[in-house]
Amino acid sequence: MNYKIILLLAGNFMMVACSSVSSPPQTSGTAPVANAGRYSISQDRAPSTPMDPSRIRDVEILPLNRTMAGNRSPYTVNGKRYQVMASEEGFQQTGLASWYGEKFHGHLTSNGEIFDMYQVSAAHTGLPIPSYARVTNLENQRSIVVRVNDRGPFHNDRIIDLSYAAAYKLGFSDQGTALVHVESIVPGQQNVLLAESSSRTEPAVSNAGRYLQAGAFSDLRAAERLSSRLRELTTRPVFIRSVQAQNSQQLHRVRVGPIADPREIERITDMMIAADLGQPYMVDE
Repeated sequence: MNYKIILLLAGNFMMVACSSVSSPPQTSGTAPVANAGRYSISQDRAPSTPMDPSRIRDVEILPLNRTMAGNRSPYTVNGKRYQVMASEEGFQQTGLASWYGEKFHGHLTSNGEIFDMYQVSAAHTGLPIPSYARVTNLENQRSIVVRVNDRGPFHNDRIIDLSYAAAYKLGFSDQGTALVHVESIVPGQQNVLLAESSSRTEPAVSNAGRYLQAGAFSDLRAAERLSSRLRELTTRPVFIRSVQAQNSQQLHRVRVGPIADPREIERITDMMIAADLGQPYMVDE
């Protein structure tokens, strides 16, 4: 076989690994159908062996050595085209994070490393591989540094997929998603904050912001439709918080925020009323 064909096949195999990044356990169908046979577990889940927090290592920010592994650009997953950034410098993003765990434990990440759900790592659709980022859970203000070595999540409403250990340290491993802020870190340019403990809990700040609840639905599709409308009205994060109702059904709450400025809260409220999207109300979490 011609060596060029061998290299092409190897590159295609690596992209198959990229496209298999999962979402939280309650969501099915993230991995492309073509990859369904790669895993012994059909549905992702939390580790069968209890997590030992003392064995989760903090990410050490080291000089980067990048290759084409995981950095082919553009690439296509599930019919959607993605671009890899030429540089992560200055990158920031706010949105929903999900996690992936036992189904993918021990399998290759997009750059050929072995995924370890018991250690901190992350998947992103556009950040160069490898790269570093600080992820802050905006719902409890916990913050950690992650190393990005995988591709995903391939859901329109999520911006980053974290290993189970990373989600555990950020305090949302017992739920599907969390609202987070992602900020890239370039080795040698990190500020004083990066010298602090990557798992410390920040005290809540009284003016850190509250959330506008726009609606609550038993039908997830109705919640997603409202979320899409709201994203057309505001640049603030719009997300769905799913909870178990008293009647054992899931309730999907559509929220906007956090918002600290009372004038902005009033402005978004007025826009929602004018767009016939109902009267939102304030919630703390």
